[in-house]
Amino acid sequence: MDIDLTPKLAKQVYGGDGGSYHAWCPNELPMLKEGNIGAGKLALTKNGFALPRYSDSAKVAYVLQGSGVAGIVLPEKDEKVVAIKKGDSIALPFGVVTWWYNKEDPELVVLFLGDTKTAHKAGSFTDMYLTGSNGIFTGFSTEFVSRAWDVEESVAKTLVSSQTAKGIVKLDAGFQMPEPKQANRDGMVLNCEEAPLDVDIKGGGRVVVLNTKNLPLVGEVGTGADLVRLNGSAMCSPGFSCDSAFQVTYIVRGSGRVQVVGPDGKCILETHLKPGNLFIVPRFCVVSKIADPDGMDWFSIITTPNPKFTNLAGKVSPWKSLSPQVLQASFKVAPEVEKHFSSKRTAEEVFFPPPN
Repeated sequence: MDIDLTPKLAKQVYGGDGGSYHAWCPNELPMLKEGNIGAGKLALTKNGFALPRYSDSAKVAYVLQGSGVAGIVLPEKDEKVVAIKKGDSIALPFGVVTWWYNKEDPELVVLFLGDTKTAHKAGSFTDMYLTGSNGIFTGFSTEFVSRAWDVEESVAKTLVSSQTAKGIVKLDAGFQMPEPKQANRDGMVLNCEEAPLDVDIKGGGRVVVLNTKNLPLVGEVGTGADLVRLNGSAMCSPGFSCDSAFQVTYIVRGSGRVQVVGPDGKCILETHLKPGNLFIVPRFCVVSKIADPDGMDWFSIITTPNPKFTNLAGKVSPWKSLSPQVLQASFKVAPEVEKHFSSKRTAEEVFFPPPN
């Protein structure tokens, strides 16, 4: 495989006193375009407000840092104002309008990952703003705006031209934004750090999987997601998506090593991962990670709403189901070697604690 899989950091696209927006560029991370995947990151300072916008792509949002408030308007639905905090995941279907506000934290950081098959540009998100210097209505004449909104032309001109910022503004400290309602989180938000664990292996790691069961809107987004927390020096089993999905991984915390092997049995990526890195595992490729002593956490999307994986080590691997004779013939080894291999990894699955 000739395509460059090297992990990359996001670069700032725009920003100001209220915060900034960062994105990964398909020119620097070619797998974004290859896999039709977009990735971006919003960082809001205290009192920072990300203006209402809709996107050309469905996304999964994950709160990396801080707390705040989000406004979410599904097509032809009422606005849902929700409190958000570190660890929250939100499924944002195509056509949804969102705004984001940091009321009191030093910084609120939200990661966005999603499928760009409907996008204006493959491998990139394009947001369309409802207001601001690049708002949609700045392109219409005052006559069209006034007739659309049923207001005087002078009022239409004021509405369209008063907000001169682009994308993100900083509100006055005393400005009162709408208060979130706890009930609005139901069915809209899942906190991956507090949700029941789907995998919990002592000394190995833990996983929370985002799917249509615990967050139904994932089905409309078309991508599943998970938060993986790998213990210090532990290993994640070599595995692959058996439904031919791409795996998009963002390193949230800690560091470690990764190796990716292609369908031809050749290593196509071997590198050291650090927080902020984003990398993509192509279809049919096998990936494995080993955390550094401080452990490593990552948030991933998989380009199918209910992903399925095959692990090639541990008690759930296909090796444990194959007969001894098949293993001996396949590896071309004596029975005593096969027995030694078969007797290993009979308890652990997915994550392997560090050697004693």
